[in-house]
Amino acid sequence: CTEILNLPSAARRLFNEKGKEIFTLKRLQRDELVYVSCGEHWINPDLSTAQQKKHVFLRNLASDISKIRTFCSTHKIEALVLEVRSDIVSGGKLTVQKPMAIFGEEKQVIEEEEKQMPKDALITENASSEILDSHARAHLRMKACHTHLRYAWQEPLHDFDEDDSLPNKMERELFENVQPQKKRSHSPTHGKLQKLCRQQFEYKDGQIISCAFPQLVLGIQGPSLRTGMEVVLVEKKSDGSHQLWVHKKDSRTFHLVSNPDLVLAVSMTKARNEDCGYPVIIQKYNPCNNGTANQKWHYMENMKAFVAFHSTALNREVTSANYAGVCTSSVIKEENIDQPGYYYLSPSGKRKMTLCLACGRARRAEKGLKPLPPGVPFFCASSSKAQKPFSRGPFKVISVAEADLSSDAAEKTLSYYEARLSSLRMETCVQAASHRGTAAIHQKAVKIIAYKNGDGYHNGKLIVAGTFPLLLTECTEKLELARAASKVYTKDGTAIFTLRDLVLWALDEFFIQRDSEELKKDSDPVGTEELTTQKNLSMEVKNKLFPKPATSDSLDGIDESVLALILRNPIAVWVSCGEPFLPPKALQEAEKLERQNWLKKDKILADLETMKHKMRQLKGRRVAACQPATMVPTKSPVQPVVVEGGWTKQTQEEIKLMELISHTEAHLSEVQERQSKRNSPVASAVKQSRLYQQPDTKRVWIYLNGGRPKDGTYAWGRTIAELLDNCSSRLKMAHPARALYTPDGEPIQSWDDIERDMVVCASMRHGFTTQKELKYLLQVRANYARIRRQQGPQATDIVVSPSTKLLSLVRLHN
Repeated sequence: CTEILNLPSAARRLFNEKGKEIFTLKRLQRDELVYVSCGEHWINPDLSTAQQKKHVFLRNLASDISKIRTFCSTHKIEALVLEVRSDIVSGGKLTVQKPMAIFGEEKQVIEEEEKQMPKDALITENASSEILDSHARAHLRMKACHTHLRYAWQEPLHDFDEDDSLPNKMERELFENVQPQKKRSHSPTHGKLQKLCRQQFEYKDGQIISCAFPQLVLGIQGPSLRTGMEVVLVEKKSDGSHQLWVHKKDSRTFHLVSNPDLVLAVSMTKARNEDCGYPVIIQKYNPCNNGTANQKWHYMENMKAFVAFHSTALNREVTSANYAGVCTSSVIKEENIDQPGYYYLSPSGKRKMTLCLACGRARRAEKGLKPLPPGVPFFCASSSKAQKPFSRGPFKVISVAEADLSSDAAEKTLSYYEARLSSLRMETCVQAASHRGTAAIHQKAVKIIAYKNGDGYHNGKLIVAGTFPLLLTECTEKLELARAASKVYTKDGTAIFTLRDLVLWALDEFFIQRDSEELKKDSDPVGTEELTTQKNLSMEVKNKLFPKPATSDSLDGIDESVLALILRNPIAVWVSCGEPFLPPKALQEAEKLERQNWLKKDKILADLETMKHKMRQLKGRRVAACQPATMVPTKSPVQPVVVEGGWTKQTQEEIKLMELISHTEAHLSEVQERQSKRNSPVASAVKQSRLYQQPDTKRVWIYLNGGRPKDGTYAWGRTIAELLDNCSSRLKMAHPARALYTPDGEPIQSWDDIERDMVVCASMRHGFTTQKELKYLLQVRANYARIRRQQGPQATDIVVSPSTKLLSLVRLHN
């Protein structure tokens, strides 16, 4: 699709005629219409150009707003700590979540309970050791051990070093952002204690160890390392190179010992929610001062916690902008900062234009952008109005210069664009509704129930159409036909070509049904004269109610009350792709006959099983009896003794039963063969073709006799005669096709000789002609006409007489 349609970029998405996206080729059919896009959503081709542009604009605006919404949800990242996502087991994944803390009177209650709990636990254990079982005593011992642990909220807060380059605000946020819980008189629940255990880690001897289970540490599974791999809990090993980390306090990063270029980082590409948070991965170290907040960590040794995003507010905002796909010039004021980005040279080659990470990713293929080396402060050029190619940056509709996403104005900008999008969507919906309403007022429509030709009264679809082409299109779409619908039939086989013909047929059916009901009510028989007068009256009424319009497919001029009376119920029609009409009653008769054949086959099978069971019983009785055989002497020297009878010889009843079983099996095989060879036109249309069964209707590639095969087209048929008729119409031949040939000139006499997608030559006369022969005949005719035009008609009046030698030989022979 990318090559044939000359798309600007690679094709990414596929849609059907209804706009439903296609992910597999299983449900696609041959010659089906599909739409291809380079990643954008489907656009309805039935809309006008202005409406299509509005829909594209709204989708692009919604895409830009989603980027801004993502930035607003992440640019003010609260204090997050390292946590195990689920159970603390080997292979458990890690994430960053809000810290868990308990305040107020609950803290005092916990401390009092902890002081009292060891004594109570020991007393209870000693007193009830003789009564309780080992499982209960183990629980008591575990409770006593856990009471000696002092959690982070129980320790007094210490002042941090004054020489720390970052403010102490990040440490205070651990508890300030957590709302105090309600006062309770009992200890914290087991679930909260488990969550606290999942958030406590210790950095010791180059390993990040879980405080709850010291045998589990942070590491990477697998021998090969690559950026983006998730960090999980692994079993502690002394020689594990993928478990050792180096903490660099100046850069606030944790480097992997086996590959120092990889650091512990937070993945912001996946959407965060309250349950999962952001996953923890390893990432290539970025030495830039801004845009790297997800790689910054702070280890709080006294609280046993790892704080993520431990950096300045500017660094966090730039990082959020890079991952949300927002230009950093919309976030910061006009100042040069150290951040990752791209650059390209101006056409003169003297000026270097720099772009931020989001703008560079969106425009990387246009100017041949190159990555900017770290340590170069710059301001993104997308905010400059002079740079028209990059004025929108990563956005599709919104201008970078107009989008103010600073700390104070980001939420206001988001609310403004969301209100603007909702108002535009409302205007578009109102305009579309008014357009549909005016179209529905001025157009009369007919309700029908469409069935597939050959399906009888199964799987009907309700369709409302105002024109006959629209009716055919709707039938093709809703009935899921393999080809475009071309013929419409009523229940009596009448071919319909316009909606007016359909309404007139419905009117005739209405009058016929009314007359039949009146005849049933009247006891006196009605003569032929009265029937003819009634038909004439109905024709007069029909001509008055249905005057001929200007166009054949128009319903104008029809009395609306009469039309509503006739079309109260939908009209049943049967739609085909060109094949002849198959009456619904034939389908019912075929199903009834097939049911009878199946019942007959089931009866034969049941009788056969009964006889086989009886045969097994007779054989079992004969073998169980163990009758000895009789030795009969004979005068033959070859076989002096013959064994007769005994338990090994079949009885006469068994022999007769075996003959009956063989006859029944032969009869069953004949019935099955007749059932498989039975080729009903209705049944063939109903049954779906399988891989091992050749379909009754075959499609071939046909071309005109004497022409080129590439100038041909497809034709369909179930017999030779039907294929010849289809060839005449598809090739628009002056005379009907009479013979079929292979490209080698061999005549096709049998339908079995034709295969699917075979190349066939159609001829109007009995004789095969190649393209060279046709050209030669044309040259002969052209020379004949040219000589008569130049030298006169007498130039071609040539009489050939035999030679004298030939005449003498004939005379001698006579």
